[in-house]
Amino acid sequence: MDDTIFALSSGSPPAAIAVIRISGPRAGEALSSLAGAIPTPRRASYKRLSVSRGTVLDHALVLWFPGPNTATGEDLAELHLHGGKAVVAAVEGALADLPGLRRAVPGEFTRRAFANGRIDLAEAEGLADLLSAETELQRRSAIAMAGGALSRQVDDWRMRVLTASASVEAVLDFGDEDDVADLPADFIARINALATEVSDWLSRPRAETLREGFRVVLAGPPNAGKSTLFNALVEDEAAITAPLAGTTRDVLTRAVAIGGVPFVFADTAGLRDGTDDVIEAIGIDRARAALDRADLVLWLGAAGEGPDGAWEVTPQIDTPSARPNPAARHAISAVTGEGLDALRDDLIETARHAMPRPGDAALNARQHAFLTDAELALRATRHETDPLLVAECLRRARVAFDGLVGRATTEDMLDALFGRFCIGK
Repeated sequence: MDDTIFALSSGSPPAAIAVIRISGPRAGEALSSLAGAIPTPRRASYKRLSVSRGTVLDHALVLWFPGPNTATGEDLAELHLHGGKAVVAAVEGALADLPGLRRAVPGEFTRRAFANGRIDLAEAEGLADLLSAETELQRRSAIAMAGGALSRQVDDWRMRVLTASASVEAVLDFGDEDDVADLPADFIARINALATEVSDWLSRPRAETLREGFRVVLAGPPNAGKSTLFNALVEDEAAITAPLAGTTRDVLTRAVAIGGVPFVFADTAGLRDGTDDVIEAIGIDRARAALDRADLVLWLGAAGEGPDGAWEVTPQIDTPSARPNPAARHAISAVTGEGLDALRDDLIETARHAMPRPGDAALNARQHAFLTDAELALRATRHETDPLLVAECLRRARVAFDGLVGRATTEDMLDALFGRFCIGK
């Protein structure tokens, strides 16, 4: 990374303030070229920015952060400009004209922070989630990950594995190589305790539910009132409603936050066994597929006919045709609003239990896979009597921990992760 990058790191202009970041070995030269001198490190200085011909670009606050103790691990400068489009364009143009400078690509500042050891992979993933957080639950979980909650735990586990590995190596070097009798008396207990801690993390609610939202699918026969309830829950006329069977032909989804909890509601085609309408048949197939992906199904059909675990809901209780269902968890009218508040409160409470507690770090699919490998390797030590095989199990656990925080990873995976970031991050 011998080149120096720059990008607008604040929101798109116009705005009151625009922040341009510069990172790399020529950041100081760039700052000196525009501001006339490099200011005192880590102190805001008021400077006139101009190009070599003397043309004034702006009057701005500038900050200088000499590496390696910076966000990216490199020399870093920030220009706090007036946030007009023309000002930002002029300063970016001046930077682009300087030798050795180029515009950053999405996520490049954070990728340099990772490459230079300022953050690890788990923290980078937490930062990506923080930038995309839309609810308070998402924000607090992302803050925990970006702040290193998981990384610190993994470092502790890794050191304990290294300590255990040292005990095994001592046996291999100085003990009887036929068994593990010379290992410390509490060796297996310590490994079991470590595996249990990893298992506890694996049993936590996953990050995907928090990031994507608790998925609630509305299902039932045609004309059961699914679309009307869907519109009431998302507080929008998103679905077409009509007193005709088969109005809904596809799965319609809408992401909303209720009580600070992210949800994805899905309205589906009415379920019935036979239809001559090819389009409706496709909609029914898609509805059944949506049921398989649901975290929860609201069943608006006959009692006992919904999928396992579904909440039975009596709809349209404001109409004479409403059929009482003693087993229904809720009875509602999406038209008058009767019962809707109780349904929403129940959904919020259920979703909260399915998601990480506020402030808890949550594992994504990649992290979960690595921790699963580590747990399996640790559990395997209990069944081995050959110290060489015990050492191999501990090595596999250490490799899994290293992969989780990015000590061993691939360029393709890094490209996918840092591509989630904006250009100036």
